[in-house]
Amino acid sequence: MKIRIFDSPRELGEAAAADAGEILGRAIEECGRASLVVATGQSQVEFLNALVRQSIDWSRVAVYQLDEYLGLPARHPASLAEFIRVHLLSRVQPGEVHLLEEGVPILPTIDVALVGVGENGHLAFNDPPANFETEAPYITAELDQRCREQQVGEGWFANIDDVPVTATSMSIRQIMKSREILCAVPERRKAEAVRDCFRGAISPMHPASILQSHPKATVFLDAESASLLIAS
Repeated sequence: MKIRIFDSPRELGEAAAADAGEILGRAIEECGRASLVVATGQSQVEFLNALVRQSIDWSRVAVYQLDEYLGLPARHPASLAEFIRVHLLSRVQPGEVHLLEEGVPILPTIDVALVGVGENGHLAFNDPPANFETEAPYITAELDQRCREQQVGEGWFANIDDVPVTATSMSIRQIMKSREILCAVPERRKAEAVRDCFRGAISPMHPASILQSHPKATVFLDAESASLLIAS
């Protein structure tokens, strides 16, 4: 695992997008197609804004969704599929799109997974203590209180009672099967999770810490999210 630190979320997003574009381009050149897992949430907006500006033959890219709430109405503004439609699919046209609202897909080996880290250290919706052992590609996850509070804090829901308590999430082992992983984590509110996941030991209590063991994972931080990492 590599860690790269930038001055701002915009610079972070541009660097992560450039790496993603290079990985996808290389896969298309070598295999004729590429596969991409897309994360969602406020922390991914700069990344996706920069990604759609990359020179990528999207007609040869298959897009897969990382996670999704259970029980939200179709096209709900907080739906993670809706986030992907707004921030990616309205701007580029991938050859294949597999959203979880259509059912759990059969996954190929993913060329690059775009992920983030939650305020509680979660990876996708694998909240602590995360299951590091299941081989199921997707699981039904119980969302903990801090995860649900984060969704209110980001403005996706009006109050905690509106936030679903379960979600479909790509499992830890499935994420780790990706050839490369790009993890974008801006903002001061993520600083504690960054320190716990990337300075401490690998632990289910800090789910994203598992990225330390991936040979081609890169974590992109800004000055604020890296503040406690640098201080420690």
